[in-house]
Amino acid sequence: MSFETYEAARRYALVIRNVTKEKAMPPAFSVPLEGRVTNDPSLTPAQISTLADWANLDALEGDPRDALPLTPTSPPWSIPKPDLIIRMTEPVSIPATGNLDYVYQIVPTRFTEGRWVQMAEVLPSLRANVRQIIVSIRKPRSRLGHAPTGKPFTSAVLKGREEHRRADDDTLIVYASGSLAEKFPVTMGKYIPAGADLVFRIQYTTNGVAGSDQSSVGLVFSKPRPFYRVITLALGNDNDNGRFTIPPNASDYRSEARGVLRRDVLLLSFFPLLHLRGKRFEYDVIHAPGGTRGDVNPEIETLLRVNYDLRWQPSYPLSEPRFLKAGTELRAVAWYDNSPSNPNNPDPDASVKVGDQPVDEVLGGFFDVAVPATTRQDEILIREH
Repeated sequence: MSFETYEAARRYALVIRNVTKEKAMPPAFSVPLEGRVTNDPSLTPAQISTLADWANLDALEGDPRDALPLTPTSPPWSIPKPDLIIRMTEPVSIPATGNLDYVYQIVPTRFTEGRWVQMAEVLPSLRANVRQIIVSIRKPRSRLGHAPTGKPFTSAVLKGREEHRRADDDTLIVYASGSLAEKFPVTMGKYIPAGADLVFRIQYTTNGVAGSDQSSVGLVFSKPRPFYRVITLALGNDNDNGRFTIPPNASDYRSEARGVLRRDVLLLSFFPLLHLRGKRFEYDVIHAPGGTRGDVNPEIETLLRVNYDLRWQPSYPLSEPRFLKAGTELRAVAWYDNSPSNPNNPDPDASVKVGDQPVDEVLGGFFDVAVPATTRQDEILIREH
């Protein structure tokens, strides 16, 4: 629910007082353990006290002239009216019960020239059944060559490991609980090349009621050509060196992936991706005191550490973008809980391997960087494992 107006908030004044006092809201797992981000929802003791005093005094209205202006939107979008809405070509039927595989759908953009995107937002048509949507930009003649266009499919139709790889695709936007619309300053933007497709990768969940979803993504194009291109990179385990198996009943299994920057970048944000056993995630810079990578005693600088929860999967924009020089070594570390104490765990007695489905596991250390507009994605990062 939204509390953007006084009338909306006043009805829930006592609830707001109680859940903030008990620290049930904002949920503890949504607060970064380390790192400063723009969407940190935590409240200070003084703010919690102010909310309690307000509720106890009949939730009186302040001076409306002191209210912050609402961000211009075009309902149902939270961004200004999109210049283009790209909708999944066919609806996806969702059963009332059962465990579901990820569903993919390739939607052509039919762009005859490259387009720069300043804002993007995903709009599910059946929000209650959508846990996550990743919309990727598939370059012409790239992966998924065996998959149908414009029709829903699962990973069963994919041929070989290369078709499962997402690292070579740029991510346009991610939708999940707690995530925000993508909004860049006028100097930055995402680039969609001519002839590219958008690939919707959707994780649905059942809730006892059958339904149908046909999600959309709204795009606001950059008016002047931006100086910087925003590219989503990933540290992960979609190669042989990065694969692992979580033992049965392991409550704190650890895995990591590393990479080295080939170019200077401006680091903007993080998006960690795990599945049902995800517990905690961390992004680090590894400083070699002697200037040599592989030092046995490197200095570890943690940029972000968060608890992971399927109910809250936001991206984490840095409060201050971080300049990183070419040669910087980055590390993504994930911890997994395959024990009975994990309420999302379907089978703590099973060994869990890396895979493409929710019952498998994954290590996805996605992060956004800004680089000069002419930079290619494959020029930026060397993934080690």
